[in-house]
Amino acid sequence: MPSPRPTIAIAGLGIESSTFSPARTEAPAFHPQRGPEVLTRYPFLAPGTPLREAAAWQGALVGKALPGGTVTATAFTELSDELIARLAELGPLDGLWYDIHGAMTVEGMDDAEAQLLARIRATIGPDTLVSTSMDLHGNVSRDLVHQSDLITCYRMAPHEDAMDTKERAARNLVELLKSGAPRPVKAWIPVPVLLAGEQTSTRIEPAKSVYAAVEEVEAEAGVTDAAIWVGYAWADEPRNRAAVVVTGPSEPQVRAGAEQLARGFWEARHDFEFVAPTGTLDDCLDEALASFARPYFISDTGDNPTAGGAGDVTWGLQQVLERPEFKDESGPTVIYASLPGPSAVATAERAGIGATVTVTAGAEVDDRHAGPLPLTGVVHSIRHGDRDAETEVVLKVGSVYVILTRLRKPYHHEHDFTDLELDPRSADLVLVKIGYLEPELFAMAADWKMALTPGGVDQDLTRLGHHRIRRPLFPFDRDMPDPDLTARVVSPSDEPLSGADE
Repeated sequence: MPSPRPTIAIAGLGIESSTFSPARTEAPAFHPQRGPEVLTRYPFLAPGTPLREAAAWQGALVGKALPGGTVTATAFTELSDELIARLAELGPLDGLWYDIHGAMTVEGMDDAEAQLLARIRATIGPDTLVSTSMDLHGNVSRDLVHQSDLITCYRMAPHEDAMDTKERAARNLVELLKSGAPRPVKAWIPVPVLLAGEQTSTRIEPAKSVYAAVEEVEAEAGVTDAAIWVGYAWADEPRNRAAVVVTGPSEPQVRAGAEQLARGFWEARHDFEFVAPTGTLDDCLDEALASFARPYFISDTGDNPTAGGAGDVTWGLQQVLERPEFKDESGPTVIYASLPGPSAVATAERAGIGATVTVTAGAEVDDRHAGPLPLTGVVHSIRHGDRDAETEVVLKVGSVYVILTRLRKPYHHEHDFTDLELDPRSADLVLVKIGYLEPELFAMAADWKMALTPGGVDQDLTRLGHHRIRRPLFPFDRDMPDPDLTARVVSPSDEPLSGADE
């Protein structure tokens, strides 16, 4: 029966977890929101908006963490137990929106999001409809598809459509509940390709065209939603690979759409390239110094905190500070973002702006590539209250403005720099621990390159040491035979496969 104003709960935990980083993620990192506070995360559910008025929305618990290391079993138990308890208190539900990332690894567990959804299903009952929204760098197992009635992901990398995707997931759920239509058919196809996000950016081909086909399939009669997941490259679980899911009322259309998208992704596998020119860090620095383009951005990719890096690898900054061009304060202006160093930050705070300090920072979590780094410089600025970093300090070492943080932080926006009395637009070089440049940085950069540096999210996947992924898998097995890309139809009557993906 259609529901005129359905009751829908919102729940989920999200993080990208690199299993190649020694870091561990604890519960506070998720900044969990509870009850009515959950609704404040989503502008399209603000009071008075059409979607807000269309259903009785109930927040359970939603937590999203900065990408990082494996989630501890204790943290996952604490958060998931509370999430389940809060759902149980809400009473009967017509629907549940499961807002996750899809690349969470938990100690001692595979496919954590599917296991959590199984617990949710046991709590809310089999008749409640579930709509799952994800990052395109999430992983989609058959179990996750089986337990979701609708499932979708971002269509852009960088993720400029993140909130649009969440709204689509919520809207599709409301429309399904109000229509009273049967549960949709789901066609799932695992695609044996695992590539880094920086090789699959939708800014460039072939990902641009591969993802353009998603909307074409979605527009077909009998299709509700279509999605392609690239998968998460820096974790080592059997589910880590690309996938396609198409949902809708028409099994023939859903099957055909899924197979079209899966073939398109597979056939393009050899054409994926990095979104920017790449090189060693020294090569990138040489080219930047020889260029007239200013500001020139360099991505220090191997320790990118927004892909799961520990953030405190000192290798890149050490190479920068050893360059003779930057030894003198009158050298080219360089900004380096960033390096965690709690004790260094505390020392600089005590000394104050303008003081010269000698501190040591970094390599407290990931010391595999270089050790803690001694720095002597002038305190340029101090800032308190950042959500991620908590406290930030800028230390000028020679001509390099080094951003030190109490806790790791990504630097994606111009205000991240200007809040620290730094002007990236007038700098010669800006080095950021990142992969592809986020939109504001991309727009600011006169030119940029990606430095292939070491760390927990090393862009050279084949040297990381995956041993639990399903093989054959491209690019680990470059000459593998063509896979079976026929659609696996996953309907409510299907039995889950106990974690198996085939």
